[in-house]
Amino acid sequence: MTRRMLNLAMFGTAALGGAVGAEAATLSDKLANKSAAPATIAVGLTVNGREQRLQLDPRTTLLDALREHLDLTGSKKGCDHGQCGACTVLVGGKRILGCLTLAASVREPVTTIEGLRNADGGLHPMQQAFIDHDAFQCGYCTPGQILSAVACVKEGHAGSDVEIKEYMSGNLCRCAAYPHIVSAIKDAKAATETA
Repeated sequence: MTRRMLNLAMFGTAALGGAVGAEAATLSDKLANKSAAPATIAVGLTVNGREQRLQLDPRTTLLDALREHLDLTGSKKGCDHGQCGACTVLVGGKRILGCLTLAASVREPVTTIEGLRNADGGLHPMQQAFIDHDAFQCGYCTPGQILSAVACVKEGHAGSDVEIKEYMSGNLCRCAAYPHIVSAIKDAKAATETA
């Protein structure tokens, strides 16, 4: 129910009274029932190699499913409008914004920062490169930056500084660690090519 509808219903009750007020109250009740949360649905996700079965409101975003239902809090809720990139995760190896993706729509495996690692369980080359190049300061955007950087290299967009900057432009760093991030991506790319 919107504030306007509620105000109209209350105004009708207070100003007109009687039958009109009763109709407004009935309308208010109907609107309140329509805004009730829908029933949950079963959602199956493969997250970091593990099958997960969840009962979710159909409107639950992937970000909220990860953070609130699976306790994977590495992906951050920044702007919640798809503008900052803090919620970036990999779905089927491609970067997506978790805050704009409904959990029920995900059909491919999800990789979060918690699941990004080498085959031996150690740090992924991109994680190590971010450490080596001091490519973070406050760390809030770092998980999304790292996952975007992995996709940047995997998808072949790390050929030059300009190409990296363009690809990574959807991930904001309020601490302005951008030069270090570009260096880390180039270093990780070189490390994966020689491995």
